[in-house]
Amino acid sequence: MGKTIVSLCPACTACPEVVIDGDTIRIGEDENIVVLKKAEWNILVDAIQSGQLGRV
Repeated sequence: MGKTIVSLCPACTACPEVVIDGDTIRIGEDENIVVLKKAEWNILVDAIQSGQLGRV
């Protein structure tokens, strides 16, 4: 998989983004960034898809 960038606000370019780049996923902007490995990202996706995590 190549580099994928998704804005958390598709209406603009100033909002935080999710960057999937190789084995790491970065979420956030500037100094407010969390970095996940593939396995951690997959746990997050599974929790969302299974309904364990949802909208707040």
